[in-house]
Amino acid sequence: MSELAAKVKAGFDNQTAISNKIKKRNQTSPRIGVFGVGYAKYWPQFEGLYEQMLEKQEIFIDKVKKNHVEVIDFGMVDDVTGAYDILPKLKSANLDLIFCDMLTYATSSTFGIIIKSIDVPIVLVALQPDKALNYKQASTYQQLYNDDVCSLPEFTGVAVRMGKKAPDVIIGTLHDDPKAEEEIAEYCNIARVLHDLKTARIGHIGHPIEAMLDMHSDSTMLTAHFGVHIVQCEANEIVTQYERAERSAIESEKERILDFFDTPDPVSDPISEKLKVDDLEVAARVSVALEAFVEQKKLTGLAYYYEGEDNSETRRVMTNLIVGNSLLTGAGFPMCGESDLKCCIAMLIMERLGIGGSFAEFHPVDFAENFILVGHDGPHNITIAQGKPVLRSLKKYHGKPGFGAGVEFKIKEGPITMLSISSNYEGKFKFVIAEGTSVEGPIPPTGNTNTRGYFKPDVRTFLKKWVKEGPTHHFALGIGHHAQTIKKIGEYLNIEAVIVE
Repeated sequence: MSELAAKVKAGFDNQTAISNKIKKRNQTSPRIGVFGVGYAKYWPQFEGLYEQMLEKQEIFIDKVKKNHVEVIDFGMVDDVTGAYDILPKLKSANLDLIFCDMLTYATSSTFGIIIKSIDVPIVLVALQPDKALNYKQASTYQQLYNDDVCSLPEFTGVAVRMGKKAPDVIIGTLHDDPKAEEEIAEYCNIARVLHDLKTARIGHIGHPIEAMLDMHSDSTMLTAHFGVHIVQCEANEIVTQYERAERSAIESEKERILDFFDTPDPVSDPISEKLKVDDLEVAARVSVALEAFVEQKKLTGLAYYYEGEDNSETRRVMTNLIVGNSLLTGAGFPMCGESDLKCCIAMLIMERLGIGGSFAEFHPVDFAENFILVGHDGPHNITIAQGKPVLRSLKKYHGKPGFGAGVEFKIKEGPITMLSISSNYEGKFKFVIAEGTSVEGPIPPTGNTNTRGYFKPDVRTFLKKWVKEGPTHHFALGIGHHAQTIKKIGEYLNIEAVIVE
């Protein structure tokens, strides 16, 4: 099993392990089509070759199925008639991604009409069965059996002639090739992202805080470019669920919260306190209400900011979504404060890739040790925390009304990836992506998340390059290095994607 496939499996196993603490959403299964290509003239010339091609395709399909996806096998195309015959079947299958299995040499007529007519991402896969020919005993038969890469330039060249980009390519061996299996898993995860974007229902309540101009979004354009539907919701819908919450559910939620979070004594910040009984009560009741609201509205995620009248129940509820939102974000429902819809989508992309996706922005720089604090108040993906996350009572939410429980942690030490989704003067979206490292060390005990982010070559140079790309000030923060994968997602969505090197 490849490293990435093992991580995907470990992720699903980990989800099972924490299911008692976080009610993990049911995983979706993207629909992936597979068709092989070959050359019909070979079959009467070389007895048994056709059957071996089908065996190779079955082995490949089994590798794809390991990644928690639904596979539709369209068989083999070995002449131009077959390409035209398969085309309507591919179109009607509602696919999220297609693997074209390069079984042996095939003429590009088996591919040209397909790449011309299909908008779903197509990946060419050339996995030859033998690591090398036995040259002393080699035959034409053995060459054709291993001729998976032969047509790659012909296929990519024809794609370009058809007005399309050259498809991505996986090259390797059919057996004992962890790198190839890792790439297969990567594209299955990309398909998962594309599938869920097409069907996502992102709730929206209120407006961007203090008219943060970089965060404003046109809901119709989000549908046009990502496929998501923005569900315009009202604060009173959550307040109603808050008022209906049953005592037994609230008490159960309190136990779950105390089991999942640590509640230490305050340290240096005068606005933080040890978690208060009243703040736990409100956080648990709001969490129960929020889950009921998400279920009622059939939401995939939520972006919100709503103040409400001073001393009102609406303000109490809407300024205390942090704990419930953090639990839901960890469960696979990205929740984003300050009404940032674009960042909510970035968090969704990371979550479906299995790398977390936490609400983040830049905090003060440590010039002495060459890192920058990366974090935010509000909801976060607690499944990627380093150690047990902390709850503190906050006397005030800085820059916002209200008070209550705040979530504090740093994300896991090691490689990290950032994704900001911004838009430009013409209204076009842009992915701004970067990779760094979460390094060991203390964070401010302020009831907010903060991670010590190290970026090459140094923090000053990196920040200059980052801001020059015009990102929003919020971004999704995930674990691992996945910039190239996210860039591919942007390209498949026809969205400009830039990696800040």
